[in-house]
Amino acid sequence: MFKPATLIIAMAAALSGCQTTNEAPKPVVEKEIVVKQAVNNEAENAKLNVLLEAYFQQSSDLAPMYGTYLGEEKYFSQFDLPVFEARAAYTQLVDNYRKQLSEIDPNKLSGQAKLSYDIISRDLELAVRAREFPNILLPINQMEGLHNELAAFGSGESAQPFNTVADYRAFLARAKGFKPWLESVKEAMRQGTEQGVTLPKPLAMKLVPQFAAHVVYNAEDSLFWQPIKRFPVGFTAAEKAALVAEYKEAIMTDIIPAYRDMAEFLEEVYIPKCRTSVGFSDLPNGKAWYQLQIESHTSLALGADEIHDIGMQEVTRIRSEMEKVREQVGFNGDLQAFFKHLRDSDEFYFDSAEAVIKAYEEVKKTIDAKLPLLFDVAPKADYVVKAVEAFRAESAPGASYQGPSADGSNPGIFYINTFNLKAQPKFIVETLSIHEAAPGHHFQIALQQEIEDLPSFRKFAGYTVFAEGWALYAESLGKEMGLFSDPYMWYGRLVDEQLRAMRLVVDTGLHAKGWSREQAIAFMLENSSMAESDVTAEVERYIAWPGQALSYKLGQFKIRELRDYATSKLGAKFDVKAFHREVLIDGAMPMPILEAKIKAWVAAQL
Repeated sequence: MFKPATLIIAMAAALSGCQTTNEAPKPVVEKEIVVKQAVNNEAENAKLNVLLEAYFQQSSDLAPMYGTYLGEEKYFSQFDLPVFEARAAYTQLVDNYRKQLSEIDPNKLSGQAKLSYDIISRDLELAVRAREFPNILLPINQMEGLHNELAAFGSGESAQPFNTVADYRAFLARAKGFKPWLESVKEAMRQGTEQGVTLPKPLAMKLVPQFAAHVVYNAEDSLFWQPIKRFPVGFTAAEKAALVAEYKEAIMTDIIPAYRDMAEFLEEVYIPKCRTSVGFSDLPNGKAWYQLQIESHTSLALGADEIHDIGMQEVTRIRSEMEKVREQVGFNGDLQAFFKHLRDSDEFYFDSAEAVIKAYEEVKKTIDAKLPLLFDVAPKADYVVKAVEAFRAESAPGASYQGPSADGSNPGIFYINTFNLKAQPKFIVETLSIHEAAPGHHFQIALQQEIEDLPSFRKFAGYTVFAEGWALYAESLGKEMGLFSDPYMWYGRLVDEQLRAMRLVVDTGLHAKGWSREQAIAFMLENSSMAESDVTAEVERYIAWPGQALSYKLGQFKIRELRDYATSKLGAKFDVKAFHREVLIDGAMPMPILEAKIKAWVAAQL
């Protein structure tokens, strides 16, 4: 387990030795100043750390569904507050901690505490700025919502434990909070229809099957019945009988009706009033709202037009690399014909979901053996490969990662979506595994959780631009690790990079330049060999999460820029393992803070 060093005492000791014989009184004064400064810094550091732990705990208390991933038992029986209550509570929380933070002197902070101060200050400022926009009127979409989280928990396949009778009853208590929360979601969406702030119609329509999937006529046919089918050894007959009756009652009288009512609300009330446009720029104050989304997700001061242009340049560059692969494999035809060949030829696709999972399990072994070439730190937690659950597969991305539990009892999960085998070509196995697992998301997120003495809000926080930027940067390390030797696997790497480049174009096109959903789909099909179903899901994801998809390429650019900077400044002293360690050892953070940290690290070696 890597523990970042605290340098203040060492610095004080070094400075106290800087004495000369011709100015005897002065060093004594310097020594006293340095010692006092060290004491002041430690006191202010401790004050900030107490504040940060309280902030994290209170934030988690407001989001017990998220808190479940931390493995804290107190959250297992709780559901999140209804959305309007949650907003009021969070507003109060932010204002309270901004006030407390103003009482901290940043000039007296050092080491991790200074980094934490810079990070939390930015987070709270963005939270205040977000109040200008009616985010609450868009409480769910086809990509995220506690309706899917509850189903994942209730299936027994996620973070919700089902090991004891108390665990089983904790979930029943949690499920009681679902209907009140869902009623508040309906009210927020009703208000959205009145204020012209709704989901685009295609996205709202994708929500219907997510709710309808849980409408069954027998409790035994429900996803929520799965824990009953898998009672742990040791439950008595009486305990089992009681739980069977309680679960049947909860599923039939609480859970299923809530899902059914929401499906009907969407079809009968919400969808008929949804907007036909797709971009944020079409919403009230939408351009400013989108710009805040860009800043929130990327942490960079870039405008939509600049990002769009960067994306177009990258798409052109990567297409030229794809042309080289086409020539290398001897394909007769232009790039579009090559794309069609890769989409349509069965040789490039698996014939079963089981074969997909097996391929990723095999490449895991290969990559794990090569990681020491570029890294001298690694997480203790392992990860497993699983197929995305059927109830959410249609709208889920092609792959995703879920971090390990905080206590290490559950491994990380690398989810592969096997809903459409044509969306999982064989040639992306290496690059997708690098991105989602090691040394990408699993490496970064699991390692972050294991760092000693890191404040909890940083152990478990995520910054899209850092996490996704790192994962895409990790893909670029494939050749350095001896991967991508097969030209088709290298093409798979280009496919993944092209996807991220296209996102710069499409996200800004949709939300700032008036692009339609169909125009965005056509652009992606023109510039990649992705399956149309995969492209459609991607485009609808960008519509639902404005700005999020920009983080990948922009984060990768910044990390690569910092590596180039360190290489040029340090020359022969540059050690790639040390660079990777320095990027990872303090957890995720906004890019400007990472940049300042890396440049200080470089300067210390000169």
